[in-house]
Amino acid sequence: MVSANPQTIHKLPFNQLGSVNRLKKLAEDPLDLRKEGVLTPTRLSKFCAEAAGYKFLYGTEKVTEETIHTLFELAQERKVLEEMQKMQSGEIVNKIEGYPSENRSALHTATRDFFEDPQKGVRAAEAAALARKEVDKLKLFMEKLDKENRFTDLIVIGIGGSDLGPKALYLALQYLQKKDRHIHFICNIDPDDASIALRDVDLKKSLVLVVSKSGTTLETLTNEELVRARFQKQGIKSEEHFISVTIPGSPLNDPKKYLESFHMWDWIGGRYSATSMGGGVLLSFMFGFDAYWELLRGANAMDKVALSKDLSNNLPLLGALFAIWNHNFLNYPTMALIPYAQPLSRFSAHIQQVEMESNGKRVDRNGIPVDFQTCPVIWGEPGTSAQHSFFQLIHQGTSTIPLEFIGFKEGQMEDFAFKGTSSHEKLLSNLFAQALGLALGQNNENPNKVFPGNTPSHILLGKALNPHSLGALLSYYEHKVAFQGFIWNINSFDQEGVQLGKVLANQIIECFAAKKESTKTPKQSYPLGEAFLKHLDAFN
Repeated sequence: MVSANPQTIHKLPFNQLGSVNRLKKLAEDPLDLRKEGVLTPTRLSKFCAEAAGYKFLYGTEKVTEETIHTLFELAQERKVLEEMQKMQSGEIVNKIEGYPSENRSALHTATRDFFEDPQKGVRAAEAAALARKEVDKLKLFMEKLDKENRFTDLIVIGIGGSDLGPKALYLALQYLQKKDRHIHFICNIDPDDASIALRDVDLKKSLVLVVSKSGTTLETLTNEELVRARFQKQGIKSEEHFISVTIPGSPLNDPKKYLESFHMWDWIGGRYSATSMGGGVLLSFMFGFDAYWELLRGANAMDKVALSKDLSNNLPLLGALFAIWNHNFLNYPTMALIPYAQPLSRFSAHIQQVEMESNGKRVDRNGIPVDFQTCPVIWGEPGTSAQHSFFQLIHQGTSTIPLEFIGFKEGQMEDFAFKGTSSHEKLLSNLFAQALGLALGQNNENPNKVFPGNTPSHILLGKALNPHSLGALLSYYEHKVAFQGFIWNINSFDQEGVQLGKVLANQIIECFAAKKESTKTPKQSYPLGEAFLKHLDAFN
C-alpha cells in the first residue's frame, strides 16, 4: 500500500486503502450462512439497526462482527460523514477535478430542510429558503385550485427523473387519492404512450403539468406540443391549463404559455428531484398539500440519520457498506430490490435510476479510470409476485444475487382474513421466509430439489407505508447512493452517459427530416444513420 498523509488518505484510489486490503482478506473466507449455529434467533435479534421509523435487519447478510468493524473502518478512512456534511452544506461535490464538469452543489436535501435550523452553511440555507418559497407558493396555488374546483384530471409530461420518481411516489400513496382526482402520465416519446394516456380524458377539466429542469428535453417538448395540439383542436386555450416545473429562465418559465411555473434549480439532479416541485405539484394535487408536507418531513428525518456519527444505526451508510461488501469483495454483480408492498410497484424502477445513473461511472473524481467495479445492476419487482417469476433463478440459478427487501408491519387499506391469518400476515410470512430460505438453502437426494442457499439479504422494515415513511425510504436510497460514491471516490451527481445517445439521435432525426423535404440537406451527413433508415424503407 502507498503511504499517505492522514489528511489525504481518503483521496487514495480504492484499492490502495488499508481497510480494502483487510476486507479482501476477510472475503477469502466469508461467513457461510448455512453453517450450523450461524443463523440463530440471537443473531437475528442482534444484527439490527433502527432509525427514522425503520428497522434494518441484516442477520441474513454474510457478515461477522469483524466484517462490520472493518467496513466501518472503510467508511472512516474515506471520511464519508465529512463528505455527507459537505454535500448537505452545499459545497461543490458535482465535479471532476481538472476537467470541465457541471461543477455544482448537490442540494436535493435543501428541498426538505425546513424543520430545524441545521446550521449547515450559507449555501444550504439559501437553497432551503428558495425551496421553501416554492413550497409556500404551491400551497397557495393548491388552495386556489380547490376553491375554484376547475380541474379533476392531471396530465403529467416528463421523462427520466421527472417521471420515474414522481410516478413511484404517486403509486405508493394512491390510497390517499382524492375521490374527484385522476392522473395520466406521458413520458415516452412513442406517440402510443400519449394516445393511451389521453384516451377518454376531458381536456376542459384537465390541468397539464410539464416537468423539465432545463426546458429543452426533446421528448418532453415533443409530448407537450402533442398535447397542446389536442387542446387547440378542441378550441381550448392551453395557456389556461398548462403549468410547468423548471429552472428560472428556461423556455418553460413563460407566463404567456403557463398558468403557473414552479422552480427547481441546477443543484437538484433530475433523479434526486422527487421531493422538489417535480414531485410536489402532482402529489399535492392528487393527495392534498399535507401529504406532500409529511413526505418532506420523513425525508428530512432520514437526511439527519445520514449525518449521524453512530455508524451502527446510520441506515443509509449500512446499506452502502453491505452493498459494497457484496459487490466489491464477494463479487456479486447485481442486486435485487424487492418491496413486499404492492404500492411500491414502481419504486424499484426509480431506485434503479437513482443508483445506476449516479454510480454507473468508470472514472474517479480526478478523471482517472478505476480498477474496480462500481455500481451493481439494480433491478426488482414487488413480492410476492416476484416469487412466482424470477425467484426460481435466485434460488437455483448459477449466480448469487444479493437482495434488499422492504416490508411493513401494516398495510394501507382494509385487510382480509382467510384460514386463520390475514392477507398481510401471509405477505410478511413470505418476506421472512424468502430471507431465511435464501440464506439456509436445502439439501435433498434429488438434485432438482437442492437449494444452494448462502445468498445474502437484508430487510428494511417499517410500521406502515405512509407519506412520512415513504419520504424517509426515498432519502435512505438517495444517501445510500451518495455514500457508495464517496467510498468509491466517483461523482454520483452527473450523468454524462446519457449524452452520446442524444447527440446521435439528433443526427438521425436530421436524416428523417431531410427525407421528408427533398430540398433539405441534413446539417451533417450521417451515413450510419441513413443505413438504418434504408431498412425502414424496405417495408414500403
